[in-house]
Amino acid sequence: MNYLCTRDRKKKVSGMEAIIQGISEDGGLYVPEYFPALPKLQSLMDLSYEELALKILELYFEEYTEEELKKAVSSAYGEKFHGKHPVEVVKKGEVHFLELFHGPTLAFKDMALTLLPHLLKTALQKKGIQEEVVILTATSGDTGKAALEGFRDVEGIQVVVFYPKTGVSDMQRLQMVTQEGRNTHVVALEGNFDDAQNGVKKIFGDEAFRKELKEKGYVLSSANSINIGRLIPQIVYYVYGYLRMVESGDLRMEEKMNIAVPTGNFGNILAAFYAKNMGLPVEKLLCASNDNNILTEFFLHNTYDTRRNLFLTSSPSMDILVSSNLERFLHELSGKDEDLVKRHMDSLKAEGLFQWSRALPKDFYAGYADEKDVSQCIEKVYKEEHYLMDPHTAVAYSVCEKYRKTTGDLKPILLASTASPFKFPHKVLTSLGAPVSEDLFVNIEALAMLLDGEVPTEITALKTKPILHKRVTSPDAMAEVLLDALSGGEMND
Repeated sequence: MNYLCTRDRKKKVSGMEAIIQGISEDGGLYVPEYFPALPKLQSLMDLSYEELALKILELYFEEYTEEELKKAVSSAYGEKFHGKHPVEVVKKGEVHFLELFHGPTLAFKDMALTLLPHLLKTALQKKGIQEEVVILTATSGDTGKAALEGFRDVEGIQVVVFYPKTGVSDMQRLQMVTQEGRNTHVVALEGNFDDAQNGVKKIFGDEAFRKELKEKGYVLSSANSINIGRLIPQIVYYVYGYLRMVESGDLRMEEKMNIAVPTGNFGNILAAFYAKNMGLPVEKLLCASNDNNILTEFFLHNTYDTRRNLFLTSSPSMDILVSSNLERFLHELSGKDEDLVKRHMDSLKAEGLFQWSRALPKDFYAGYADEKDVSQCIEKVYKEEHYLMDPHTAVAYSVCEKYRKTTGDLKPILLASTASPFKFPHKVLTSLGAPVSEDLFVNIEALAMLLDGEVPTEITALKTKPILHKRVTSPDAMAEVLLDALSGGEMND
């Protein structure tokens, strides 16, 4: 299995090289040369999550030995996750919630970012790369903490995370600025997530800057979903969710289901699209957006137009106008026409929009939920099922309801539940009409009482952790800040 660049198919690399590079030098993303077929689903029924992950990773990353992948998977999904399994499928009403938030940072990014450091470290060793790797990442909330935690104190790797100063929740910010680790650096950005993401892409595409880093003994890589090593592991949980629905009797083997995904950067739903192309029985992919409904409009009108204001919502991980992984999707839709993809990406960069001239697949349904929809869904599901959703999950739930009402399609739905409600206590409490305190941890305790449970230890520990990362910068100074971090400068001033 080789990987092609979305903008230049002559840039064909191996899986290990794609993971190390993160993004191509021309700004393109790496995509698999083809979609391998899933093994017969019946043969996967009795596998654990770790065993299933191994089966799927072997199809995409053939350079790794079975033993290397086994070690990576066991290290990723062992003691770091809560509960009996890394992923749980919980049926409430007509929806099967694919709970992806039982990892160390309480968000779905853990599913790939506990694994990526092991894949990357093995690749570096096997390729004989001597330079220190710099994981450069922009985050809209959850990727940053998951990357910091996943790569913390990994030898030969530095992690630099930029996040929008006013574009993440209080809990997400606190998780990042208290991050420990000799190799971790966190910087708040005066701007939004798109500014952070564009700044990261600009650094990756700056040949002179990359040469300067190389001379200093560093090479760049990424932990965003632009890295194929982030994307492929996300396929696993959709297959796992399907198998659990068959096991519970809610699906017959080979019967089709629908998948709903709250979507910002288009990576999580792209993994579901990949799973469908591998043979997972999926009818519709429900692409759920918040008030930043740029993807909804794209699927309705074939136009991707970023010339609008970015809304800061209660689902900050989706407050994105430039969905990077859409480029991979367009590459597949175009029949791997890299010239067409490059023209559209150039148009997006220069003019802020592009018009897609080809037909979009009918297996996608796009919808969005506003803040009122989110609150109503959180309240409805709690009152009816005594189950709490975080705002991102509620966005997808709202779109599920709209889809069923408008289409009459009652196929079983697997809904990607992407974060713990404990990460967004203010929105959850206000949605329920419950009192809200100015004290974040008072709200968290109130939430625990509603759930008849305890506050996760990862959150209680934050109450006494010191703030370690205090630096704020502008988008124009990101490269300078990165150099300062690597030179041992004081990042926490």
